[in-house]
Order: sequence, then C-alpha cells, then structure tokens
Amino acid sequence: MGSYLNPGGGMFKACLRSKIYVDKSGLIAKTNEVLGTEQRFVCVSRPRRFGKSMAANMLAAYYGRGEDSAELFSALRIHTDKSFREHLNQYDVIRINMQEFLSAAPDMDEMLKLLQKRILRELKMQYPDYIDSDYLVFAMQDVFAYTRHPFVILIDEWDCIFREFKQNMEAQKKYLDFLRVWLKDQEYVALAYMTGILPVKKYGSHSALNMFTEYSMINPREMAEFFGFTEEEVKELCSRYKRNFQEAQAWYDGYELVAIEEGRKKTYSMYSPKSVVDAMLSGIFDNYWNQTETYEALKIYIRMNYDGLKDAVIRMLAGDKVQINTGTFSNDMTTFQGKDDVLTLLVHLGYLSYHWPDKTVAIPNKEVSQEYDISN
Repeated sequence: MGSYLNPGGGMFKACLRSKIYVDKSGLIAKTNEVLGTEQRFVCVSRPRRFGKSMAANMLAAYYGRGEDSAELFSALRIHTDKSFREHLNQYDVIRINMQEFLSAAPDMDEMLKLLQKRILRELKMQYPDYIDSDYLVFAMQDVFAYTRHPFVILIDEWDCIFREFKQNMEAQKKYLDFLRVWLKDQEYVALAYMTGILPVKKYGSHSALNMFTEYSMINPREMAEFFGFTEEEVKELCSRYKRNFQEAQAWYDGYELVAIEEGRKKTYSMYSPKSVVDAMLSGIFDNYWNQTETYEALKIYIRMNYDGLKDAVIRMLAGDKVQINTGTFSNDMTTFQGKDDVLTLLVHLGYLSYHWPDKTVAIPNKEVSQEYDISN
C-alpha cells in the first residue's frame, strides 16, 4: 500500500472508531451503479465540514486492492447490498487531496509536476515491469493494458485552486486541462469521484470537464441523503445523548435538499454533521462554524449592496425568502454577473439554503445567521 495508490482503510478505521459515526455506506451502492459506465464521472460539492473527506476515505477502503477490508463494512448497511461483494477490493485506487499539492508548490506548473511525480513513484514501485514512461497518463494506460485492473480515482478538495487562485485564469485552465486529459475518455478509469465546495468550473457556455455528473447543494439528485445528517439520524443522536431535538433543529437544520428517487420527489431536511457532532458530545448548542477567508471576501460585495445584495441579506435575516436564478453562476469566486451569482455561491458555501420548488434562498438556521455581519 502507498500514500496515494491503494492507501487502504486506515483513515476510514479512524472514522469508525469515532465516538459518533453515522452510517453513510449507502453511497457505495450509488457509486457501484455507475462503475465502468458513461456516468462514472461524479463530482460531489457541498460545504466545508459536511463529511466530504470521510466519504472519500470510505470509498478508498472499499474499492482498494491493497487489503481485504470486508470486516470494516460488516456492520454497515452496504454489507447487505447485492453489489457489495462484486466490487469489494477489486480496483487500484488513487486517492489524492489537491490541497496537499497546492500547498507544497509555488505555482501550477510545479504543482502538476509534483502530483504526477508522487503518483508515478508509487505506480512504478507496484508495477516495475509495466511502466517505461514518466507521463502519468501513459503509465496508467500501460498498467491497465497489462493488468486489466481499472482505476478508481478519488480527488478530494478538487476545487481548492479556484478558491486560492481566484484571479489566475491561466493556472485554472492548466489545471482543468490536466484533469481532462488524465480522466476523460480513458479506459483505465472505472470511477472518477471528486469532492469540493464548488461545482465544476465553466468556461463560457461550456464546462471544461463536461463528462462529470454534478451533485451539489442546488441539485443533489439521488445523492441527497449522503450530503449531511438527515432528520431521522439527528433524532436518533439526540435520543442517544439525551439532547433536545428542537434545539438541534433550530441551530443546525434548514438545508432542504430535494431528490427524485424512483420517479418520485423526496425532500431531505439536512443538518450540518460537524456541528451536530460537537453539540451532541459537548451538550452545548452553539455556533461551531468559524468565518473563513471565503466569506470575508464575500462581505465586500454584501456591504457594497452589489445589485441589491445587502438588501436581500437583510430581508433573509428577518426571515424572508429571496427569489434566485442559479443558471448564470460560473462556479468560481470572481465571475459575478449580478446578485444572483453571489447568492448562488453562498448556497454552495452553506451560508444559504436553496428551496428547489419555488427557486428561493433563505438563511438556514441559527448557527449560520450568526455568521452574517452586514455592518459597514
């Protein structure tokens, strides 16, 4: 096992050993459905502290060929799914966190060189007889040609470039071009699963990674129940820890996610996982979010009353909903055509909840409302 190639189940074991673990293994059944199909490219975007890395660790433990991980899943829901044994430990997994490489390199060119170097090093150690190229794509093509074991590629924090290199369009384009060449139309990809806060970046009217199916806070589709803690899960935790459910609801509920399942609309009332866990363990209902540089930057637009944005926020703080058009958002931190684009970004960041039936946004709960400071 390596750090990136078949990293094993160590990180997922830590999740299972935690004082509170909520079983989200049903996600595996969803990804099993798209393995090796045209829908094998999955991008899941949701706010910080909503369990994105935990999901990636679970998928790495399940799919990776480095070890037998059946015991880790023996008490989880996925264990009874008909696809469980078929795909368990059958793939070479590459698991990376883009933030790690971004933090270690001075620019995009060096970051991409470092990423390829580190992955290639482990591929060559595992398959020394099959690789004679220092180009990652060719190396993976060669490994697959000889082994016929396809890859599951898990990319966490895929969008960190767009949050840290907000104005550097050249760096963003190089990054997206790399991902497209590495992943698109490659037979060796059984599944590409990316997580981040932002959906896939658009260029003009087209997406540079248009092969991905996106699951976001605006359109979670059939992944909705895995985006956070459901109401039933929070009720069970409140019962176990003897906490007041109504307080938990007021502090952390409010994310309304709508999915179409088996032809029927189903609405999930979604809670912020990290905040619920902290409240259950401490017994104190409080604000467990910390304001970030991302939101500090957005305050500039709010205070300028950009296209009436501050007025909209004031209305929502008073309990109103605001109509929104999400269609013009470019999935970045800088390209705003009007207040609707800023409000859409706030949905992806978790500062607003999107109500699909009437296309409105609102401040979801007490915790998030305390994050807003609209003073001049």
